[in-house]
Amino acid sequence: MKILAIDTSGLVGAVAIADGDMLLAQFSIQYKTTHSEILMPMLDDMCRKVHLDLSSIDAIAVAKGPGSFTGLRIGAATAKGLALALDKPIIPVPTVDGIAYNLYGNEKVICPMMDARRNQVYTGLYTFVPKMPEGKSMERTFDMQIIHGQYAVSLDDIINEINTLGKAVILLGDGVPVYHDLLEKNLKVPYSIAPLHQNRQSASALAALGAKMAEEGILVSADEFAPDYLRLSQAEREAKEGADHKKDNRKSDIKTPGIIRVRQMTAEDIDDAAALEKLNLGKEAWNRKQLLDAMTRDDTIYLVAEKAGRIVGLCGVQNVSGDGEVTNVSVAGDCRKEGVGYKMVKQLLERGRGLGIENYTLEVRKANAAAIRLYEKLGFVSEGVRPGFYDEPKDDAVIYWKRN
Repeated sequence: MKILAIDTSGLVGAVAIADGDMLLAQFSIQYKTTHSEILMPMLDDMCRKVHLDLSSIDAIAVAKGPGSFTGLRIGAATAKGLALALDKPIIPVPTVDGIAYNLYGNEKVICPMMDARRNQVYTGLYTFVPKMPEGKSMERTFDMQIIHGQYAVSLDDIINEINTLGKAVILLGDGVPVYHDLLEKNLKVPYSIAPLHQNRQSASALAALGAKMAEEGILVSADEFAPDYLRLSQAEREAKEGADHKKDNRKSDIKTPGIIRVRQMTAEDIDDAAALEKLNLGKEAWNRKQLLDAMTRDDTIYLVAEKAGRIVGLCGVQNVSGDGEVTNVSVAGDCRKEGVGYKMVKQLLERGRGLGIENYTLEVRKANAAAIRLYEKLGFVSEGVRPGFYDEPKDDAVIYWKRN
């Protein structure tokens, strides 16, 4: 059976072609780019390199979720479009099952973890059970046993479940580095972390599991296929929270500071970051393409601030011959005066040292008193003014430096 596999459920974008027991080709990338830009070029390049006529495939295996809402939609739309055009069935592979299949044949407990934000993970518990060999054969094959099917759960709950099992566990997935300190602190059983060639989504593993599912008749038509998100999207959650907020007659202007987490910006954050820039700066804002281009440069660092699963801050710096030009600082209006800007920029300055930056500079509107207070608190000093630099409204630009 010839299978095309597609996985865009997380930061990794991956495609593969498997023909029976042979992996003909696999193309995967985890870099500062978006699946909408790379998926079809990857697929086209792979097909050209192996001289594949897509009409010759028998089915399309696709990661059905959970995962990134945007990523799942891109993968689903691509798979459905191809399936309709080629009149081929879709094999809807559960994302977490597919990640676990990377460790085929391992008889320890396997726990994939995808970061679902809000201190939650998409996860499940698996192991591989050997099948009885036929006759006197020494060949061993395995069935994947699902101890707990994929689900969205708090980190504390999955840790408790692992501890209750009381068996050694192998961890993998993009949630592991995010929550490594908590895992190390709270797991009471021996654990290991899968190496880099096995610890993320793999289109080849998806194809292999998809082939097993196809043998069991688990196929759907393009019309029947839909992603399985496991939980509401951020927009749906916020709408529901807003409805509950009104129902409980709470005041809409009450602020709950929550926990602010500053981390490196990823391609999955681009849309939210561009929207925040647009809201704050209007015509002066960097657009989606500019942000994406900037964050893919080796001489640039971009950070975001995240609160309750929502991007509430953005900042970036570019190294220009040892001087760091701070290019963007944006904070959501409802999160100001909560220390978001200070926490972000402070970490940006610290990380910039790793790029070889010795001095930092930035420009700010003369009328932006709040931003000026922040920069001066961080040690920036005014060293000049560019009269009438900004438009709409017209304003001077104050030039600030923080010198080593």
